Amino acid sequence: MDVTSPIRRAPGGATVDVWVVPGASRTEIKGIYNGALRVRVASPPAGGAANRELVRYLRKRLGCQVKLVAGAAARHKQVHVDCGDLASIAAALGIGSE
Repeated sequence: MDVTSPIRRAPGGATVDVWVVPGASRTEIKGIYNGALRVRVASPPAGGAANRELVRYLRKRLGCQVKLVAGAAARHKQVHVDCGDLASIAAALGIGSE
């Protein structure tokens, strides 16, 4: 992966930097923003709904376990994924292998 990639190796999988935009009309990946995967989520930020939607969406997209590990109260978050190599994670997220 390129040094500007939001995906990095981590023990037991990989860490993905994510920039979340809550309150969107639908949940979708919108490319890279400031070195992070930009994800619009169709949930409000109140009560952790946007965090739950983010994790649900990434689990479905990647087909593996996803856990929020940092940034629960911020737009910039980190998630841990426990599947595949970095290139296959990037491909599943639609950001290629830069």
